[in-house]
Amino acid sequence: MFDLSRVQAALDQFQLDGWLFYDFRGSNVLALRILDIPEAAIGSRRFFYFVPRVGTPLKLVHRIESGALDHLPGDKVVYLKWQELEAGLASILKGASQVAMEYSPRNANPYISRVDAGTVELVRESVDSIVPSGDLVQLFEAVWDQEQWELHQRAGVSTDKAFEVAWSFIARQIREQGSVEEQAVCDVIMAHFEETGLTTYHPPIVAREAHSGNPHYETGTGTETAIREGDFVLIDLWAKCDVPRGVYSDMTRVGFAGTEVPEAYSKIFQIVAEARDAGITRVEEAFASGKPLQGWEVDQACRDVIEAAGYGEYFVHRTGHSIGQETHGNGANMDNLETHEERLILPQTCFSIEPGIYLPEFGVRSEINVFVDEACKVHVTAGDRQTEILPILKEY
Repeated sequence: MFDLSRVQAALDQFQLDGWLFYDFRGSNVLALRILDIPEAAIGSRRFFYFVPRVGTPLKLVHRIESGALDHLPGDKVVYLKWQELEAGLASILKGASQVAMEYSPRNANPYISRVDAGTVELVRESVDSIVPSGDLVQLFEAVWDQEQWELHQRAGVSTDKAFEVAWSFIARQIREQGSVEEQAVCDVIMAHFEETGLTTYHPPIVAREAHSGNPHYETGTGTETAIREGDFVLIDLWAKCDVPRGVYSDMTRVGFAGTEVPEAYSKIFQIVAEARDAGITRVEEAFASGKPLQGWEVDQACRDVIEAAGYGEYFVHRTGHSIGQETHGNGANMDNLETHEERLILPQTCFSIEPGIYLPEFGVRSEINVFVDEACKVHVTAGDRQTEILPILKEY
């Protein structure tokens, strides 16, 4: 439910005159979610909803959809002609200097860039500046309450256990059958999720040998998909409790189908693990000191380690992503590669740290989840960090 006092408190926190929400035919999913407008209620005409830092919100709606925002507090301005739309927009923004919108200069951050350039031009005729609403959006889309933090921990117990289920199955099948298909391992993990009350939008990645060098490999689609003794195996899995408002746990670990892990694999893993830990340390130090931390800084801390080791060209994705009710949430990402992520890492948000090195022969990724609680304590969730490649046939 839309909470006006919370929105105005956020505007005060970031010292903004107001937040201008805009949508046309469902083009701004972030605005629709924050304004509590269900998909079935999306209209066919433009609307604006302006929430000032102090005072009464103002609605600008079309005559044939004049009730579109009736569930929200505020006064209503109704337009019919395009001239009335433009005059109405100027009137609801009167006195505002700096407003937030779902906009990113030069589309530098496409995750929050939901308002078209023409609308931005129109709004600029009435205000001095438009700033990205990314940090505001986080407060409503990425911040967890205590129940969600507990749901994440519950999910983490089962996702952590899923690796044991998978490694054990691989070991047993290799001993009994000589090999096991990637897809069969995936199916075992999915059955475990169902048995433990978890759900997921997409099955996990189970990738052997060269397949693990593709960060978005689709399990079972490679030219050779049977895992045999002597193979390197990467498993990336994600799931959440199958209850309302459940949030994801998302982890990646690696194993070797043998008793002794070859040095070639271990060398790359140790670089990746060092990079992962450098990212965690960057978060911990920032929150311990009370200094603001932007997502790009975490990415760079990890990337520096991999680049210093000479493998920078093989780290081909951002370091991490926001985690929420969707695996890839609407909070700050850990990214200084695909975007220069300037959104702040806020208390009560969760995100992944998952550096990787992807070589033609194999790829290593180590993914953990980090949650910063209300007291700014940093938690690495869902089991211990992986410190070495698991020798599957030795341990299971």
